[in-house]
Amino acid sequence: MGFFESLKDNCADEWRAYTRHEFVLQLGAATLPKPAFQTYLVQDYLFLIQFARAHALAVYKSTNLQDMRDAAAGVSAILDVEMDLHVRLCADWGLSAADLEHSVEAPQTIAYTRFVLEAGHAGDILDLMVALAPCMLGYAEIGRWLVAEHGKPEANHPYQTWINEYAGQAYQDVAQATLLTLEKHASELLTQGRQNRLFHLFSQATRLEAEFWQMGLTSV
Repeated sequence: MGFFESLKDNCADEWRAYTRHEFVLQLGAATLPKPAFQTYLVQDYLFLIQFARAHALAVYKSTNLQDMRDAAAGVSAILDVEMDLHVRLCADWGLSAADLEHSVEAPQTIAYTRFVLEAGHAGDILDLMVALAPCMLGYAEIGRWLVAEHGKPEANHPYQTWINEYAGQAYQDVAQATLLTLEKHASELLTQGRQNRLFHLFSQATRLEAEFWQMGLTSV
């Protein structure tokens, strides 16, 4: 079993509550209220600003040039791909990039992003990667599962663009690169003494992901 699989296995209930959250189920079935998705999308834009900083922190925490390049690629994926997706989707509701950037962060957004940044500041590159993993790797898993469960979304599916983005090959490739980087750092830095702490870190980040979905549902 790889390190990432052991992280998921250690908090299987929390992982399922996140990746099969009611928000995800309704999104895939095209029954999610659009205001719930809009609330999520605006907050996720603000979330990504902080996650770009977390990936920039990974550049600083890296100990060699290749790791720095890998971390920099994560920054680029957020700033140049994911955030552009949010801008395109929100344009349909008349929200500009400036509107998004100046929205107020929800408590769930602050809790999750600052948790990840604190994990990175307090620990090493492995701590930071573990805290980031539920987001990067979880969304890839969710994208694959939605397509497997419902098929490729039709043109009239309200969340077709979102599903196609995270199920698409480009994002899946980014997630696979993230997975390989996580496994590499684990092979170099994981010790028996710190394993339980990393399990706890991953479990907490996973719970915060589920609370992020819940924020969207309870906003309507």
